[in-house]
Amino acid sequence: MVLDCKTKGKTGHAARNEGINAIYLALEDIEWFRTFKFPEESPLLGPVKMSVTLINSGTQHNVVPDECTYVVDIRTNELYKNIQALDIIRQHVKHSEVTPRSTNLNSSGISIDHPLVKRGLKLGLTYYGSPTSSDQMKIPYPSMKIGPGDSARSHSADEFVYVEEIKKGVEIYVKLIEDLSFK
Repeated sequence: MVLDCKTKGKTGHAARNEGINAIYLALEDIEWFRTFKFPEESPLLGPVKMSVTLINSGTQHNVVPDECTYVVDIRTNELYKNIQALDIIRQHVKHSEVTPRSTNLNSSGISIDHPLVKRGLKLGLTYYGSPTSSDQMKIPYPSMKIGPGDSARSHSADEFVYVEEIKKGVEIYVKLIEDLSFK
């Protein structure tokens, strides 16, 4: 979930210590985002993660800013729906108006007891939770993320997958569905 946050102050002249500095008000809320720990922690995905990733304020050096905007990137786990996390955030944030871009992209997962997961474990594959975002979360049935390559190369300027990684990936896909039973 991505939040657009806006803090309002009151403009004034910096030399005369006038106004209410929106940056200072925003900093209190930003500190809350930095330090708050949601009570429920997922054994697979860990805690809910909140990161302030953008901030903007001010018009010139001698004017106390009356507005500060910032963006918060939130990675919920399967224990919180985005709307629940948003409610908690709004209860705690004191100075900022908090507007989600969307609350529809909730955490998704597949049971460790699902036949496909069991088959993967039988083949010696490991499982993990990914805090990344993808359209997978829109799929209305159990799904898993699996693919060739090294995730550390994702979203880099020269993102690539080796041909050998693709060949090995195809072999794994075939082995995963061979003799698979959903009984």
